[in-house]
Amino acid sequence: MKAVLIEKAGAKFTVVERPMGEPGEGAVRLKVAACGICHSDSLVKEGKWPGLQYPRVPGHEVAGVVDAVGPGVTGWAAGDRAGVGWHGDHCGQCDPCRRGDFINCDRLQITGFYFDGGYQQYMIAPVHGLARIPDAIGFAQAGPLLCAGVTTYNSLRHSRAMPGDLVAIHGIGGLGHLGIQFARHFGFHVVAISRGKDKEALALQLGAHRYLDAESQNPVDELNRLGGARVIVATAPNSKAISALVDGLGLDGMLLTIAGTREPMAVSPGQLIGKRRSLQGWPSGSSKDSEDTLNFCAQSGIRPMVEEFALEDAAQGYERMITNQARFRVVLVSR
Repeated sequence: MKAVLIEKAGAKFTVVERPMGEPGEGAVRLKVAACGICHSDSLVKEGKWPGLQYPRVPGHEVAGVVDAVGPGVTGWAAGDRAGVGWHGDHCGQCDPCRRGDFINCDRLQITGFYFDGGYQQYMIAPVHGLARIPDAIGFAQAGPLLCAGVTTYNSLRHSRAMPGDLVAIHGIGGLGHLGIQFARHFGFHVVAISRGKDKEALALQLGAHRYLDAESQNPVDELNRLGGARVIVATAPNSKAISALVDGLGLDGMLLTIAGTREPMAVSPGQLIGKRRSLQGWPSGSSKDSEDTLNFCAQSGIRPMVEEFALEDAAQGYERMITNQARFRVVLVSR
């Protein structure tokens, strides 16, 4: 089979031929139909994640069909449509696992980080990480829903917002364009925030009730005119811009960040004490959360906007992602 791997930290992508491999105990082999390229893949490519071992095949937005089932696997059979996301496997023994909080497992196995991911034609996947893909969703759309999709869906459904509440989505990109769709279908009053009037038409098309152009308007003033946001979901990785939104939260409002920026935020205790505001982050979710996301998307018609590249063109696809040219998710497809 063909695989795209990284020989060492900082190296270029290399297309190689390698054996498919056989699934061991508690694992299946997936015939990969599509795999999204996520910004988090840069952590593998550049060696910025602790404990990485090379060579490594990246990719944690994997969608395909079960090709073979390993010993001890029940509930899955060859031909099943399945995917695997950030949550690849968990230990089942640590305190988070014993509470059923598998995404926060102390020994979480991240797909494409701790074992080879989806930049290949066939992949060995732990059964604990598998999510069923409904027939209504194509593989190229399913891939990003296993990372960007579950992150936005899961964070919003666990937020304190209720139908009718004002929810602002900051950023219209790989996460934000899905966040707007989920927020609208959850029954929230959706305000999209980004820079430039050129994004207004898309924001409204995706389901926003109102668009705020941060270049010509003060989003905080506009949010307060609307009564203050119950939840602001920060999807754009700009800590300064995220920090500037705190005063746009209403009573008991929450700033919910899913943007993976490493830069510190600047928020004073006084800003939080007033109106009982809070800050919260959210990881993606377990395989069951991914399944919930896929099923909701199948029912609601929510889909990511994707650009497709052949597996062999992973380097070009990655470059389009890392330079923020993609609109909005890059997906490698096997033909």
